[in-house]
Amino acid sequence: MTLAKALAPQRIDHGRRVLLAAGGAALLVVSGCAQLSGGGASAPKASDSWSGRMSLRIESEPIQTFAALFELRGSADSGDLTLTTPIGSTLAQLHWSPGEALLKDGSNTRRFDSVDALIEAATGAAIPVGALFGWLAGRNDPVPGWKPDLGQLANGRLAAVREAPSPRADLRIVFERS
Repeated sequence: MTLAKALAPQRIDHGRRVLLAAGGAALLVVSGCAQLSGGGASAPKASDSWSGRMSLRIESEPIQTFAALFELRGSADSGDLTLTTPIGSTLAQLHWSPGEALLKDGSNTRRFDSVDALIEAATGAAIPVGALFGWLAGRNDPVPGWKPDLGQLANGRLAAVREAPSPRADLRIVFERS
């Protein structure tokens, strides 16, 4: 599926697609049992950054798909995620720190208590943001229901599938570490 087709209306309003985009990336993104740790807010480290493209497919009724370019900086505790189209238009910007997650969509800003809450509200499915940072670092951090495939990390590819709880979700990321 092309990015243009993935971004086209698919019986999902614009706000839902933007939230799906945000959720997919924060990713491209913790399940209910994986919580953000407390502590003071800190700026994302420049060395903890990735960029590339991602796709998320949620086998709900109807099936929801999303694909975008992304820039991810920080950690599960504090970070930033920017989602863009191939021509550089910003779809959404996410920023999170302990106790707060912000989703900026053009001139609108939505606030959530956590990046977990943002993603679940956006997609209807929890995406393992905390584990995602571990997976990108090459650690097979366990998350109930998720099966990451870390076999292609050296080639800049990460895949993860969530089998339970329903609906099934398939996350694919092609990345470069900055």
